[in-house]
Amino acid sequence: MKILIVNKFLYPNGGSETYIFKLGDCLKKHGHEVQYFGMEHEGRCVGNHAEAFTSNMDFHGGSKLSKLMYPLKTIYSTEARKKIRLVLDDFKPDIVHLNNFTYQLTPSIILEIVKWRKDNHRKCRIVFTAHDYNLICPNHMLNNPNTGKNCENCIGGNYISCTKGRCIHGSAAKSLVGSMEGYFWKLRKTYKYIDAVVCCSEFMKTKMDSNPLFMGKTVALHNFIESVDREETKKKNYVLYFGRYSKEKGIETLIEACKQLPDINFIFAGTGPLEEQLSGVNNIIDVGFKSGKELEKLIREAKFSVYPSEWYENCPFSVMESQMYGTPVLGADIGGIPELIKNEENGELFSSGNLQDLINKIKELWNNQGKQIKYTQNCQSTVFDTVDDYYYKIMKIYIGKAG
Repeated sequence: MKILIVNKFLYPNGGSETYIFKLGDCLKKHGHEVQYFGMEHEGRCVGNHAEAFTSNMDFHGGSKLSKLMYPLKTIYSTEARKKIRLVLDDFKPDIVHLNNFTYQLTPSIILEIVKWRKDNHRKCRIVFTAHDYNLICPNHMLNNPNTGKNCENCIGGNYISCTKGRCIHGSAAKSLVGSMEGYFWKLRKTYKYIDAVVCCSEFMKTKMDSNPLFMGKTVALHNFIESVDREETKKKNYVLYFGRYSKEKGIETLIEACKQLPDINFIFAGTGPLEEQLSGVNNIIDVGFKSGKELEKLIREAKFSVYPSEWYENCPFSVMESQMYGTPVLGADIGGIPELIKNEENGELFSSGNLQDLINKIKELWNNQGKQIKYTQNCQSTVFDTVDDYYYKIMKIYIGKAG
């Protein structure tokens, strides 16, 4: 098969980019031809034979004129339609696999794919992997960053709520553009042309099904993770948090819990806007951002890790990674997290945002060596899809035999 993978960023930038690169490599390994479409960038590491990419939209820079044009370009992109048509004419894909495309590439590319199919009498399926909630929520998160509260006001297409809540970067102007973008594509009913929506959790599937255009097309498919060697590791006396230091991740609640548990040692590995709040807490050691073998060692040696998120997480890689390295997770019971943790088998859940419940669960698990051993042993038998496992499932979606 010929598969065109579409993503706004074509360089290492986050989870969706890791996904498209590893999936693309796997598809090629199985004999398929893969090309990519997205924005041009000095770090771009994949591409297409037509050498057609949209110009890089840097919302934090550019000329005054370009900044004035950005609101219009984030809703509809004539450039993106023209450029993807060049790729479609040259590559003639059997599948167009959309990933993160809104605001930079815009849904206008879907209209061009449909037009190309009609002009050429081709059956090219459009598959979309939802890495966040953007097609039902203008700020991607179903969470108001100003209040820190989860919010579903835009579900059902009531996008003016984004403007009222200033949900995009706290800006009335940016939030208005987000609302306009939502209404524009809702009126065009453009998403009806998407043939299948891959959701990385059952929780996300329920939210995506709220859009009548997606119902009957959604498939829940957890993310893949590379398999690792199972090792017996001597645990050390600390609890680990690794990830972003930000409000929606529940960091403020976790820091307060640490303060009230002075006899327990915590290691934080990461970075983010709330980094300064860690200073002065005597039982927290902030080691900064870690990756590779350094992070692996921290995970393996922790008695357990904590994932205290307070927004609708989808399929957090940190939870999966911790379990793969044999370290149980105390996770918040929100979003897709409960789908990854077998409560009181290979980890535990606590009430998201509930400080006292978090304190109690950390303290009880820290003092219960029997539970730690049981959960650690059970993590050794926890299995997630590898990219090769995922490949066979995504192929069923590509050919229309999943659901």
